[in-house]
Amino acid sequence: MPETPPEPPAAPPGPDLERLRAHLDRELPGTVAGPLRAELIEGGRSNLSYRLTDGVTVWVLRRPPLGHVLATAHDMGREYRVMTALRDTGVPVPATVHLDPGAEVLGAPWYLMAYVPGTVHREAAALAALGERRVRGIGEALVDTLAALHRIDPAAVGLAGFGRPEGYLERQLRRWSAQLDASRCRELPGIDRLHELLAATRPHSPAPALVHGDYRLDNVLVAERDGRDAVVAVLDWEMSTLGDPLTDVGLLVMYTELAGVGGGLIPSAATAPGFPRSAELVARYAESTGRDAAALDWYVAFACYKLAVVAEGIHYRYRQGRTLGAGFERAATMAPLLVEHGLTTLKGH
Repeated sequence: MPETPPEPPAAPPGPDLERLRAHLDRELPGTVAGPLRAELIEGGRSNLSYRLTDGVTVWVLRRPPLGHVLATAHDMGREYRVMTALRDTGVPVPATVHLDPGAEVLGAPWYLMAYVPGTVHREAAALAALGERRVRGIGEALVDTLAALHRIDPAAVGLAGFGRPEGYLERQLRRWSAQLDASRCRELPGIDRLHELLAATRPHSPAPALVHGDYRLDNVLVAERDGRDAVVAVLDWEMSTLGDPLTDVGLLVMYTELAGVGGGLIPSAATAPGFPRSAELVARYAESTGRDAAALDWYVAFACYKLAVVAEGIHYRYRQGRTLGAGFERAATMAPLLVEHGLTTLKGH
């Protein structure tokens, strides 16, 4: 008796593959060569990423979370626009393929980009296995890529109107406070005090630049190029805009200082032997850009506040049962740790 062929793997929630195939055949005829298959790319805690293939070509599909989508927090068009603009610059990004700003196909806006082979480094053990020299090189490549981003003239790549740098920090504080209010589902001691202190000690911003908004080691892909480890793609541009570049630097410092905190809630890779310490990253950035990045306490505390709000949004969606993947249950413990670090950092501001 012949064996029954195995059932094809079920598609993960998010992409309706039949509707997606029909849309792509209509909008990009000849692009898709066969039946589509999709698998969720684990690791993301905000927008969802899927590895999509027709058996010949591999793409990445990005879409917002399945539930509780905060206004402006999951802007597919923003990601697509900035990556398209940066394609021919020194900042490596995946090639963009198609943007669907409507909700008819997948129930939300989405876009397709090229799949870039590379490694996302999150855990210290895996990174440390490369040896201290390579680990240091990866840390230096990370900050060098950020410096290259901040050296770009936005007007030269068609992004002159990508944001409003004037009043950027003030608007950011208002925005993240509103995001927090939209996700409140419990008492979170200290977070309102942290917001008050940030508002009261807000610095004057330096000359504006193109800001990534969530720049960190596990938001880039690393691969070997010309015998050395290089950043081959910067991902997750949903918070990008024109604004204060020191917000990116403060966030990178925060992730370095808190690496491995909370039992892995914050990736531990930056604790691998050889990874540059935060002061070394800041000094390298300042030398590369010519910017004064010495007084970063406020920006580190702001990074803590922003990430605490993001964590609360994730916790809110998890309580609703609207998250995909593993690890979301730990988001509840992340925000208190971030608030404490932010308040401690601001004491010396």
